Amino acid sequence: MFYLHLKKYRVILLINRFLYLNKIKDMFKSIEESQVTITQLMLPSHSNFSGKIHGGFILNLMDQIAFACGSKHSGHYCVTASVNKVDFLNPIEVGELVTLKASVNFTGKTSMVIGVRVVSENIHTGEVKHCNSSYFTMVAKDEQGNNVSVPGIILKNDDNIRRFARSIARQEQAKNRSTAFKSSEFKKELYLDSLKDHNVRLELEE
Repeated sequence: MFYLHLKKYRVILLINRFLYLNKIKDMFKSIEESQVTITQLMLPSHSNFSGKIHGGFILNLMDQIAFACGSKHSGHYCVTASVNKVDFLNPIEVGELVTLKASVNFTGKTSMVIGVRVVSENIHTGEVKHCNSSYFTMVAKDEQGNNVSVPGIILKNDDNIRRFARSIARQEQAKNRSTAFKSSEFKKELYLDSLKDHNVRLELEE
């Protein structure tokens, strides 16, 4: 009888351990689990008046892949909260292959920073150009539209740590900027001298 109770107790312990490990697994995910890559051929319909691929079309693709990556990591549909720094480094030509890669760089309570990298490839020459890198903040939502918690990410190497730390620093910089330039806090005297070096003329009204 005692043996049966001991065996039953051990089974319960194993079940509890299994449930605990699965809970821990749900709390943190590896970055690789949610990485997304898409490649698309650039067509004439994607171009602007100068014959280059329209920046708005590339932004749309970037938003789509950031959504896919964030939703895959969180297990919920996501909305775009903000986009940090979009610099178009090189033009993209009609007929080139464009590859977008998305990866979770940072996880908060309900939000994620998704790093998106865009490269283009000339099919004939094989030349590859880095066209854009940007950072999308995505927020996970439930079916009622409420914010929901997201799993954390597992940092495995120096690049993972660097990207996570950079996201923290970027958030702090954004907070400082928003405070310094808040209308009630802004002091124009601190900036008047620096305006002299720019393409602007001051005609301040009394």
